[in-house]
Amino acid sequence: MAQFIDTFTTFLFQYIVVWMLLGAGLVLTIRYHLVQLRRLPEAFRAMVAKQSEAAGGALTPFQAFMTALGASIGTGNIAGIATAIISGGPGALFWIWVYGFVATAVKFTEAVLAVRYREAHGDTLRVGPMYYLRDGLKSPWLASTFALVAGVGALTTTPFTQPNSIAVALDSVFGIPTWVAGIIIAVLVWAVIIGGIKSIGRVAEFLSPLKVGLYLVGGIVVIVMFAHRLPHVLGLVFSEALTTRSAMGFGWFIAMRYGIARGVYANEAGYGTAAVAYGTARSDRPSQQGLQAVMEVFIISFVTGTISALTILVSGVAETSIAAAQSGAPYVTSTAAVAAAFNAAVPTVGGWVVAFCAFLFGYTTLIGWAFYGEQFLEYIFGRSITLPYRWVYCLLIPFGAMMRPEFVWAWGDLMNVLQVFPNMVGLIGLSGVAAAYARGRA
Repeated sequence: MAQFIDTFTTFLFQYIVVWMLLGAGLVLTIRYHLVQLRRLPEAFRAMVAKQSEAAGGALTPFQAFMTALGASIGTGNIAGIATAIISGGPGALFWIWVYGFVATAVKFTEAVLAVRYREAHGDTLRVGPMYYLRDGLKSPWLASTFALVAGVGALTTTPFTQPNSIAVALDSVFGIPTWVAGIIIAVLVWAVIIGGIKSIGRVAEFLSPLKVGLYLVGGIVVIVMFAHRLPHVLGLVFSEALTTRSAMGFGWFIAMRYGIARGVYANEAGYGTAAVAYGTARSDRPSQQGLQAVMEVFIISFVTGTISALTILVSGVAETSIAAAQSGAPYVTSTAAVAAAFNAAVPTVGGWVVAFCAFLFGYTTLIGWAFYGEQFLEYIFGRSITLPYRWVYCLLIPFGAMMRPEFVWAWGDLMNVLQVFPNMVGLIGLSGVAAAYARGRA
């Protein structure tokens, strides 16, 4: 089943999604006059922006930013990036960077439109792409299509992919059975999401900076320990990304396929999830939230994602795993590959750091996506779905922890692809609205 889903998803990426995402990101980047570079200093300041007292919303702008960052920086930044390198070769990192640069314009659009078209009445919020598709694009059927696909995706993807990677890390480092890890994660997620978006925002505000800082320090230690290999590795990143058929057996398209697939999964630009997170902010400035979204993608694609890729490359873990995979021998991938890289630099302690970071990454993603899925399904079924959804979401987590990683990631890729289509129609159709904010005229 995993092989069938992966084959079908590869087909969609090869002929449609890769070019759609890259093309749309490039078009938006040009239309916005390189907003991700031109307004970068302002984007740094926007990360700690103050709330607008008279504006509707449930979270402060900083809490909304940290909720979006916490939900996006999940185990996809550890497990997903490692899988991209081992399945697509070192060149996959180059395409993660390429997509990350243009993805900033995509996510800027999502955040701007989220604030522009949300329905906020005090603490009562209705946010997400559904509202800019319905009210901005004037397409109720497309709004409903997105909400249904994204809601099913949130319920059947995140409770499986994130616990799976956390459980793999805890099992490989501490020997904790996956089913035990799954139950613990489910209880901890339930304790937060049952309190709604304000509870999620408070937890994300504390945990998101912690997890990024810890992972950054640990990754830098690994890279410094193997600094003599860094020039060789960077050479491979560029040569393998642009070679028709490389010495390692990868061509440029394989590198692109896995690089963009995991890049999309890591920064979530194009999913529409940013519209849910940033739409919760107590802010009356859509451009402020858009610039926060630019920084979110920058941190994900050029900081945490790069750290994951470089650690397994400079440590030699990627080379060993690629060779084993090509010969049919057992090999490490996912979170276990990054744990092995950290352990190679700092035995035992390195693995502990990755396991703890994997838990934090996955946990904040789980609580953020719980709210995303809740908003999507409420649009279709009303508020009566909220409580049953939260319980089902948590009950699925232990099953996700015990599933095979190959199937989990293949299914995640497929749902991501299906979610992107209706959202991108809205982003392109309403890019003129976002362009006014990007150029500072609104």
